[in-house]
Amino acid sequence: MGRGCDRGEGWLGRGRARARFGVVAWGDGMRFGMGLVAALALCGAGWAGEEGGMTRKGYERPAYAVEAAEGAREVRAYGRRVVAEVAVRGERKAAVNTGFGLLAGYIFGGNEGGGKIAMTVPVEQADRGAGVWTVRFTMPADAVAAGLPVPRDARVVLRELPAARMVVEGFSGMPDSADMAARAEALRDWAEARGLRVEGGPVYAFYDAPWTPAAARLNEVGFVLR
Repeated sequence: MGRGCDRGEGWLGRGRARARFGVVAWGDGMRFGMGLVAALALCGAGWAGEEGGMTRKGYERPAYAVEAAEGAREVRAYGRRVVAEVAVRGERKAAVNTGFGLLAGYIFGGNEGGGKIAMTVPVEQADRGAGVWTVRFTMPADAVAAGLPVPRDARVVLRELPAARMVVEGFSGMPDSADMAARAEALRDWAEARGLRVEGGPVYAFYDAPWTPAAARLNEVGFVLR
């Protein structure tokens, strides 16, 4: 693991600033705890860098192959991956706030042994219906190979997602919940019109730090395909 504010520490920094971190809501409604603001001030370059391969701005992202594309919409094939996730009931924005905080706690030392795990992108939020949201981080390949530590908080679950095909649309901006829901509905209609059968609710993905300008952000909405 790295030191200071490199990938090994994530972008919350070290010491008291990390211990006092607040909450970030990815997508719409960004808000910060004051401790997190202090930590981010220590890690100003945390999201710098160039995108290349299966990374974004130097942060590992899940690998996939594009099977077909039409504009900003793609059919992708993902391999197996290991994730840390939490299930949270409630309004979407509040749920992602809670989920992000629990997962950040796990990768920044809230685990047996207190080890740090590198931050990856995107932060994913899946609609499971009945007011339940799953928030997840993909675990970095090197950490999986070395053996992931057990979470101290029982709400954080480690599991392997099977290989899957997905239909995905990428877009910029700072979408609110209504915008994301509308995009999901349009993507579902587009997929089904082309004979693609979606499974379950939408999966939202947010790739960039909260201070990233709207035009430079990458957001995605997707569905698993049957």
